[in-house]
Amino acid sequence: MKRLAKAFGPIVLTFIIYITFSGSVSIYDLVSGVIVALVVGLLVANLVVSKPNKLLQMQRLAWLAAYSIYYFFVAEVKAHLDVIYRILHPKMPINPGIVRVPYSVETDYAMTTLANSITNTPGTVVVDLDQSRKIYYIHWIYIKDLTPTGAREHISEIFEKYTKKIFD
Repeated sequence: MKRLAKAFGPIVLTFIIYITFSGSVSIYDLVSGVIVALVVGLLVANLVVSKPNKLLQMQRLAWLAAYSIYYFFVAEVKAHLDVIYRILHPKMPINPGIVRVPYSVETDYAMTTLANSITNTPGTVVVDLDQSRKIYYIHWIYIKDLTPTGAREHISEIFEKYTKKIFD
C-alpha cells in the first residue's frame, strides 16, 4: 500500500505526459497510457518520491498553480521582452558575466526547479552549483548587481519563494 501511495504522483504525471505527447484521447491511447503510467509509476516510485503525503497537500498544489501562472505569463514574458530589446537595440546593451547567487531551498526538487526556472528564463543560465555553500553560479546577460544578495534579488528571489512553498 505504501508503494502505491508513493507511486500515485508519478503515475498521474506519466499519464498526463503520455496523453499530451500522444495527442489523442482514443480508447487505445487511454488504455495504453494507463498501463504505461502504472508500470513507470511503480518502477520509479521509490526513487523519486520520499514523502508521498506532500503530493496531496492542496496548498502545495495551489502554490504550484500560482507559480506556473507567474512563471509562464509574467517572468518569461518580461525576460523575453528584455532580451528582444537587447537584440534590437542598435548598441546591443549587454554587460555579461557570471555572478554568485545564494539560495536557501533544501530539497533536491526545489534546487532543480529553481535552477531550471533560472536557466529557462532568457538572459540567465545556471552554469554551476556549489551545494556545500548553497550557491548557484549564473551567467547573466546584463549584470545589474555584482553582490550575491543583489543578484539574488534580481534573478531568483521570486522563484525561490514559490519553490520553497511547493517543495520544502
